[in-house]
Amino acid sequence: MKKILIASHCMELGGAERSLLGILNAMDYHKYEVDLFLYRHTGELLKYIPKEVNLLPEDKQMSMLAIPFQNVIKKGQFSMALGRYRGKKKALQFNKENVNGKESMVMLDYSHKYTVPYVKKRIHKTYDLAISFLTPHYYVAEKIDAKVKLAWIHTDYSNYLLDIRSELQMWGKYDYIASISPKCTEGFLKVFPELKDKIVEISNINAENLIRRQAKDESAGDMNVESAEKCLCSIGRFAQAKNFDHVPRIAKKMLEKGMEFKWFLIGYGGEEALIRKQIKEQGMEDTVIILGKKDNPYPYIEKCDFYIQPSRYEGKAVTVLEAQMLGKPVIITAYPSSESQLEDGIDGVIVPMDDEGCAEGIVKVMGNLELCEKLIKNCKSRDYSNCKEVEKLYDLIRE
Repeated sequence: MKKILIASHCMELGGAERSLLGILNAMDYHKYEVDLFLYRHTGELLKYIPKEVNLLPEDKQMSMLAIPFQNVIKKGQFSMALGRYRGKKKALQFNKENVNGKESMVMLDYSHKYTVPYVKKRIHKTYDLAISFLTPHYYVAEKIDAKVKLAWIHTDYSNYLLDIRSELQMWGKYDYIASISPKCTEGFLKVFPELKDKIVEISNINAENLIRRQAKDESAGDMNVESAEKCLCSIGRFAQAKNFDHVPRIAKKMLEKGMEFKWFLIGYGGEEALIRKQIKEQGMEDTVIILGKKDNPYPYIEKCDFYIQPSRYEGKAVTVLEAQMLGKPVIITAYPSSESQLEDGIDGVIVPMDDEGCAEGIVKVMGNLELCEKLIKNCKSRDYSNCKEVEKLYDLIRE
């Protein structure tokens, strides 16, 4: 049997992690032996890993990469503490010298770059294919033996501040780079044109059977609307990319246009305080409702009337595909990769990014019953699992 390793951070709630579950559920375990190496055995999605997958033991050193620094010291991992300290110091210096208004990924990159060299090699096995699923990709590049190495990109890299020279060295150690969409590829190659020949496009794979089963497993009892109100839902990390901080303003403009609805936000993250502040400032406490983290978000998608993705940028939003899979009218903003996310007017609608245009666009869709029925019908007739994409991984081994 061919041997495949997939390395990732953990299995906390997130689009990339759900996409990883999709891959694991699509694998042919009669032909492929799959080892999964998670840096931390944490996350609500751990329990959904297929039983055929060999989950490797947690590595004490690698588990130090995303926990509070004082805990690293308490656990006696002094070499990892030193690496993280060096990485943070150099990242702060780089960010200070290269301010360009974009969100920085340098702190994350350096946290791995300066600690992985201290990690002892513990997986003494040669794989036919080794996959590093989430950046930074230093561990698989430097500590794993494999005939073919593949690193994954999940977002539009043109939106971030990066240490391009440093990242080029990291990406250069891989035979292939998997991109989840053409626009994701375009954004990546704007920053790293030298890596064009390494790109292979592999769409997100969705575990359809698991998603449909989970959608029926529980109720969404805390998603309450009045009979005259439409139910809107958005899911994602509370981070700048998702643009949830603008939802209260958009919602207020929708109310002013006479639309009755409640908009539920499901997720967690560093911008929750900002979102709550905007809800209060716009007087949207009864309209925009934060439900927080949900281990199983699918009953909420199942219950909503419209799924909204108001993002500033995306690679390819997994939640949009999941909502389409569950037959929901989907409305997304015109982020750079939006046209590769759906067919506008066919299985979803793209609305302007600005608050006024976004509000007007959503209201128009909500008021167009014929269009809504068309979107639902088309979504229900299409296959959004993309399970055949796993063949592209097999092809890399065959080559």
